[in-house]
Amino acid sequence: MTSAEAIRHALVLAGGGSRRFRGGDKTTLLVGGATLLDRVLAAVPSGTDTVVVGPERPTGTVVRWTRERPPGGGPVAGIAAGLRLLPPPGPRDGNPLVALLAADHPFLTQDTLHRLAGARTGTSGAGAVLVDDAGRRQWLVSVWPLDVLRSAVPEEPAHAALRSTLGALPVVDVRSVGAEAFDVDDREAAARAADLV
Repeated sequence: MTSAEAIRHALVLAGGGSRRFRGGDKTTLLVGGATLLDRVLAAVPSGTDTVVVGPERPTGTVVRWTRERPPGGGPVAGIAAGLRLLPPPGPRDGNPLVALLAADHPFLTQDTLHRLAGARTGTSGAGAVLVDDAGRRQWLVSVWPLDVLRSAVPEEPAHAALRSTLGALPVVDVRSVGAEAFDVDDREAAARAADLV
């Protein structure tokens, strides 16, 4: 992979209320001996500037923390909060790539993100989004040019719809491999995740 395709930043959204999980902080759930959050952080390439949006928790990775405004304001508010911590690119940086990830995808790998980044080769300003076996785009497993992601976030991001915010942007669909697109939305999914390890 060329340096132009390297992921420079990662935004990991971990501030949801876990309502479908019926209480508790699902990002601390252990799957295969590691928390959901740590499993997602392990998929981020080494050396990537990583911002986690949500309440601070213990992790095995050095990250920066921030909160969406208001707390519980939804994923677009989380994206906006994370973007506020990312520096503007320098004159030699080009348009760095940002991995946008939810903290409840325990089977992501570094290869997942490399494939997403690589799928953008030859495109102009497009993002790359993981697509599950049912053909659904997983907006929170995606890679974007920083300026494209910044331009998509509305002035008032709280409670804005994620699909409407990102859905109008040019994207490349990347088919998931294995359980990459699996997300832990509820207790039943958590039990299935344990069986997939």
